[in-house]
Amino acid sequence: MKFKKKVLKNGLRIITVPMVDNKTATVLVLVEAGSKYEGKGNNGISHFLEHMCFKGTTRRPQSGDISLELDTLGAESNAFTSHEFTGYYAKVYSKNVYKAIDIISDMYVNPIFDEKEINKEKGVIVEEMNMYKDLPMRKVSDLFMELLYGDTPVGRTILGDKNFIKKTSQNDFEEYRKKHYVASATTVVVAGEIDEKEVIQEIENKFEKISEGKKNKKEKVKESQKNPQVKIEHKDSDQSHLILGVRAFDFTKKDSLIVSVLGGVLGAGMSSRLFTKLRDEMGVCYYVKAGNDAYSDHGYLGVSAGVDNKRVEEVVGVILGEFNKLKNDLVLDKELKKVKEKIVSELILGLESSDAYAEYYGVQEILKRPIEIPKEKIKKVKAITSEDIKRVANKIFKDEGLNLAIIGPLKDKVSLQKILHF
Repeated sequence: MKFKKKVLKNGLRIITVPMVDNKTATVLVLVEAGSKYEGKGNNGISHFLEHMCFKGTTRRPQSGDISLELDTLGAESNAFTSHEFTGYYAKVYSKNVYKAIDIISDMYVNPIFDEKEINKEKGVIVEEMNMYKDLPMRKVSDLFMELLYGDTPVGRTILGDKNFIKKTSQNDFEEYRKKHYVASATTVVVAGEIDEKEVIQEIENKFEKISEGKKNKKEKVKESQKNPQVKIEHKDSDQSHLILGVRAFDFTKKDSLIVSVLGGVLGAGMSSRLFTKLRDEMGVCYYVKAGNDAYSDHGYLGVSAGVDNKRVEEVVGVILGEFNKLKNDLVLDKELKKVKEKIVSELILGLESSDAYAEYYGVQEILKRPIEIPKEKIKKVKAITSEDIKRVANKIFKDEGLNLAIIGPLKDKVSLQKILHF
């Protein structure tokens, strides 16, 4: 799929992805502002700000105006916040693309932070926190990041600190926007059935008043670990949720893609090694998966599973055993071919819609430049060999990068610490 990129004089980046025979269009605005850009004193501001951009603008001052307009268009719309960035999008019938650009740009450029709406939304955010606290399958990811990076921006949660959320004011939002919501840190992507020239002109017009201030940088991630680490959060539950993983590579490193294929061998699909071993043979879990989590300046390979409370130690031992096999033995050609075909197919199947294309190109622009088209990525995946996987396995499967996070009824981590090594 061909795309066009244009950088305006103020630094705003525009990416257009025309799609033939597709009656939808997606408008996505991404900004380099996430929890990694926050300090300890304002942890959660990125996510809270994302919520508030739906609560009124200078042109749409009532809290329900934006939602009503988007619903009237029949749009699929939402926003999201990650460690690295925040995104706002609307997917519409392609004839309504200019209305979508108007609404999303207004949300982004002209938000008003009404104190009444701020106070109401505080309750919403707190309940969102409570919801995830009751979902250990989800919360264990936060625990794992805290284990790896401690009391640093990337080690803190995206939802943030409850005490800060309760006292957030209009001034907090305005100050944060001045530092981060600037033209040079913003990418606008429009994918679908579009006229590229007209769309680019419309974006230039609608984002004319965007701030051209200087972008504040994020704190650099520091990797520091000498021995295997275990972190347990006690929760009375019928199942223990765990992530066992190792430090790996950032999004830009060549070996990061090899880690993704390695993760596929371990836990991609029902025929993967860990699914076959833990679920089919041992019957100790319902879900198990492995994957590469790569960011702009750090990354990790993690295995996630929800397992029988009495067999946690046994499961950890099995996973470590599979890690060691990848260090010592070459993956057979048949298995490697299957995994690579699955990764390629998932990439292609995941790019069937305009919103998928918008996210694919937009996220790359935020995290990594230059942009890699799907065809190029597929070529690189197919070129990965068993020797590559063994080489990278020996790089990452080391005691000084090994970590285990668990949420469940376990209290004693001494026995786990004893077996946690290669």
